[in-house]
Amino acid sequence: MQLYSPFSISKFPISLRTTVAATASWLVCSTAGWAQDGDAPASQNMLVKTWVSLGPAYAVTFLIMSIILVALIVRSILAVQKSNFIPDDLVQGIEANLAEKNAQAAVDLVQADESFLGQVLGAGLGKLQKGKESAMEAMQVAGESEIMKSEHLLGYLALIGNIAPMVGLLGTVQGMVASFGKIASSPQTPKPNELAGGIEQALYTTLVGLLLAIPAIVIYNILRNRVQRHVLTAGVQSEDLLEKFQPFVK
Repeated sequence: MQLYSPFSISKFPISLRTTVAATASWLVCSTAGWAQDGDAPASQNMLVKTWVSLGPAYAVTFLIMSIILVALIVRSILAVQKSNFIPDDLVQGIEANLAEKNAQAAVDLVQADESFLGQVLGAGLGKLQKGKESAMEAMQVAGESEIMKSEHLLGYLALIGNIAPMVGLLGTVQGMVASFGKIASSPQTPKPNELAGGIEQALYTTLVGLLLAIPAIVIYNILRNRVQRHVLTAGVQSEDLLEKFQPFVK
């Protein structure tokens, strides 16, 4: 089963490309927009200030995570489309062939299909001669395997949702350690501007980490629920079609 095609933005519909561009712009602008400082020079670019505040290591890390997140969101949206689970042409083709008493053509149609329904139903048809109970067990095993494939990509969304705030927390701790280190090592009370760098890094890393984690977790749960709904529908559909094949089993 091949739910995931290679990522190529030029192959996507215009509406989806617009969504991708908007998502990427939101991630960049959200990170940059929060970087505005009332005391900063008006000519200073917000992205540059954000980069400087985060530091090269955290800026590059969050930038890479942002790009990966956008790519994963697009690929996941494509992967959980209904056509990858229950293709209408497959269902209609099976029912049309069975109505014409051409069971072999219907079986060939199922075996050639790589969708969730095609893989599950194909496993059941392979055991149908041994009885409906054996066919149902084969379908259940195949279904669990296909569910794992379907949710594999979504797991990376959850991974980014969990890692991003941890990276932000690491930057927060590092920034606070740097600021308090200056206080501890200075014989006099340090000036505020000497402590601002570490505190600024602490706040920015936390902020950017949350800006990445929140959409990742929300989208992961939405798409995971959609997968579960499609799986349930495909399971009911496969059982219904299996019963229609039974009269043709000798």
